[in-house]
Amino acid sequence: MPLQITPEITLQDWEMTEQFVRASGPGGQNVNKVATAVELRFEAERSPALPGPVKRRLQRLAGRRWTREGAVVIQVSSERSQARNREIARDRLAALVRAALVKPKRRVPTRVSANQKRKRLEAKKRRGEVKALRGDPGVDI
Repeated sequence: MPLQITPEITLQDWEMTEQFVRASGPGGQNVNKVATAVELRFEAERSPALPGPVKRRLQRLAGRRWTREGAVVIQVSSERSQARNREIARDRLAALVRAALVKPKRRVPTRVSANQKRKRLEAKKRRGEVKALRGDPGVDI
C-alpha cells in the first residue's frame, strides 16, 4: 500500500521493498522461530515523487542508512510483532522524508558593531585593573 508523506507526495509500493529476518535479543523461542525484524528499503534515487534537492537533503539526513545504489535502508527489531515492526519502519521512513522536505534557512552573516567591540575592550581593561590591584602592594619607605 502506498505511503502518504504529504498531500502532494506519496511513495509507491514499487519504490519500497520489505524483507523480514530473525531478530536478535530477548523473546525466548519466538526469536528463534519467527522472522519479526523488518528491513525496509526505499529506492530514493529512482523515486519520481521526490525532487532533486529533497533527495540531496535526504541523503545527508540518512547518513549511514544511505546505500551506494541510492537507497535508504531502515531496520527495526524493537517489537515482537512483525506487523508492528513494519509499521514503525514505515513511520520512520515517512518522518525522514518529511524532515528532508524542510528547506533549511539561509544563514545571513552578521558582524559585531564597532561600539560593541569598544565596550568589550573597556570591560576587559576594567577587569584587568581590578586584578592588578590584587597583587603585592610592594614596600613604601
